[in-house]
Amino acid sequence: MPPPPPQTSHADLRVAFLGCGFITGVHSRHLTAVPGIRAGYASRDPAKAEQFRARYDGVRAYAGYDAALTDPRWTPSSSRCRRRTTATSRSPRWRPASTCSSRSRRSLRRDFQAVRAARDGTDPHRVVLVGENDHYKPLAVALRRLLASGVIGELVMAHFTTVADKPKQGDDWRNDETLAGGDAFFEEGIHWLHLAGSLGPRIVAAHGFRPEPGPASASGDRRHRSMVVAFRYDTGATGALFYSREIPSLLRGLRTSKLYGREGVITFESNGGVVVARGRGRPRVVVPGFRDIRGYQAMYADFARAIRTGNAPEMSLERALEDHLLMEQVRDG
Repeated sequence: MPPPPPQTSHADLRVAFLGCGFITGVHSRHLTAVPGIRAGYASRDPAKAEQFRARYDGVRAYAGYDAALTDPRWTPSSSRCRRRTTATSRSPRWRPASTCSSRSRRSLRRDFQAVRAARDGTDPHRVVLVGENDHYKPLAVALRRLLASGVIGELVMAHFTTVADKPKQGDDWRNDETLAGGDAFFEEGIHWLHLAGSLGPRIVAAHGFRPEPGPASASGDRRHRSMVVAFRYDTGATGALFYSREIPSLLRGLRTSKLYGREGVITFESNGGVVVARGRGRPRVVVPGFRDIRGYQAMYADFARAIRTGNAPEMSLERALEDHLLMEQVRDG
């Protein structure tokens, strides 16, 4: 008889990280601030898994991903679900669907289907959350509230700017488009495209325009590093995203974006420092908050809530697939 599935009480919720690289450290630092969640760590290098476990007060270290995936304390007892999850974890590096070959895109969609089938199996409390922390950051929450309140009336146009001179080193794996899934925009821009489409109105069409590439940076970054994406919302509003990692900006990234409505304008610092809304009533100045400015802690809190209540998380598998399909349009348009 297989061991019982893990309990979901507040005291013993567990998360297993597959891989112990830089971003696992980022997530772990924020996870320690969320009550009632502790982590286990799996790596092909057992010593590295143990280092992460010790550094972040984890509950267990695993020598390889299979060891974590087959541990009943972390995965559902259903062997069918476990096989599907393992198969997905063994697939090539997940990269933006927009930059894959047509065969790779079909493979990625099959991965989505496999995870969805595992989620929707016999266990009604199985939860899948896609780690898009930008969905949860205070800036996104503040903008959603302001738009929903009607402070600028009906949205007409949106203008998002993320410009900075931040080249990668020449030997960085992101310089290999086969590994990175594409140029600079496809390595990070999906976060900004999601932000643009997460404010209430949904993006239904997107088209990318890439300027001619400049010379390699002094550090050896050889990628295309700029992109303009034009898009249309389901409400009929339009928008544009200006993305660059080769144009200097104040403080290496300070910039402003705007949401234009029929009754006013919302101006915000693109990183989430401050928001100014001019429209109905007196002008409003909103400081979204710096404590969890990237939204990691709110993301994990939503994950825990979904597991404990059985309700869907805000950043669902279906929502992530919408983002990937938009990225395909950006590349193919």
